[in-house]
Amino acid sequence: MTIRLVLVRHGLSSFNSKGLIQGRTDDSLLTNEGYEQALMAGMALSKINFDKIYSSPLVRAAETAKTIKKSFNKEQNIVFDKNLIEVDLGEWSGLKIDEIKNKFPEIYPIWKNDPENLILKRIDKKSYKPIQELFDQATNFIEDILKIYLDKDDVNILVVGHNAILRCLILLLLGKPKQGFRKIRLENASFSILNISRKENTIKTQIECLNQTAHLNKNIPNQIGDSRIFLIRHGETNWNKEGRFQGQIDIPLNDNGKDQAKKTFEYLRNIFFNKAFSSSMHRPYETAQIILQNNNDLKIEKIDSLVEIGHGLWEGKLEAEIREKWPLLLKNWHDKPEEVIMPEGESIKDVSERSILAFDKICLSQKDNDQTLLVAHDAVNKTLICNILGINYSNIWMIKQGNGGITIIDLFNDPSKPPVISALNITTHLGGIIDSTASGAL
Repeated sequence: MTIRLVLVRHGLSSFNSKGLIQGRTDDSLLTNEGYEQALMAGMALSKINFDKIYSSPLVRAAETAKTIKKSFNKEQNIVFDKNLIEVDLGEWSGLKIDEIKNKFPEIYPIWKNDPENLILKRIDKKSYKPIQELFDQATNFIEDILKIYLDKDDVNILVVGHNAILRCLILLLLGKPKQGFRKIRLENASFSILNISRKENTIKTQIECLNQTAHLNKNIPNQIGDSRIFLIRHGETNWNKEGRFQGQIDIPLNDNGKDQAKKTFEYLRNIFFNKAFSSSMHRPYETAQIILQNNNDLKIEKIDSLVEIGHGLWEGKLEAEIREKWPLLLKNWHDKPEEVIMPEGESIKDVSERSILAFDKICLSQKDNDQTLLVAHDAVNKTLICNILGINYSNIWMIKQGNGGITIIDLFNDPSKPPVISALNITTHLGGIIDSTASGAL
């Protein structure tokens, strides 16, 4: 039984278009462009059978939800939940960023660098932490959802809200990583999908995608950093399709995998890559070659430390075969991967350490406006994303990486600014909003 949460940020609002801080004010309304974005979102979501729709009651979100619902065949009510209202930024609402910088020079840097610890004062002079309060709202909303739906059949739930509250919902479901608020972003009318399930009385979360914007005729989110890395998982192999553990056996792309790489090339056709890196194995290297087919002069640097996890004696085997011989080890791999060392293979800690070292070197080599392609593997990409988010490598199952899936990481020259995941596991170019690529055996 799985709860699929499809999170949608409201469309462009009047305050968004003017560059004003919104917060909890209800004076910010959907613009014409915002309504158009909501219509496009509704059309893209119309193929999903939603069991319930929840929305913030603030007008800009409520109007987005109502507009999205027009594309659905199924008539249903929208539940307007106060736990989905936006962050309370008090007297900052209605101000521009420069005005806040000038009026609140001592605390504005906290908002930019450590928002979870920002302290503001209400009209009655009482102090409060707005983002911490928002996490409390997110907790209440998730607890209500779990109480109602977790023990039922699979359900699809649409949640329409705001930038900050949706970020808090995502981060809460990922274990509330320290200072995670600035490490992800959500654009107006973007989609993010999370899957929640129960396994032996433990709640499991998987983030399937983050900040999808393709339905808005915008393949990728706008760049916010000084340079950008496109982290991509290789295309499908026959062993992915069969569900075999392939690890460091150099299985090539199958025809579908080559087609996925071609579709990724088409999707990123307008990106001018000036740097390219790949695991030294054939399947990611071939994926990178296809993506760079219009840029044959660009050398792809192969990196040995980005090869897939060594599954050892499991390589080439189906999960059912492994379960017969190593039932407890396989169970632990699914439940506590950080405690498992593959027989004659590696641990996920080994993979994380070598992958992060390689990634950090790539980051240090970045120059202004670099557009860097990096193609690797499921376990490698998952550990890198965990590291950026600030969660332990033991949480690899929280991260979805589809074959040919695109993750976009924005980097900053300012060392105080952490990398930002501007999009995660975009697979819309491969067949729709829901990731339908082969899951492989990892």
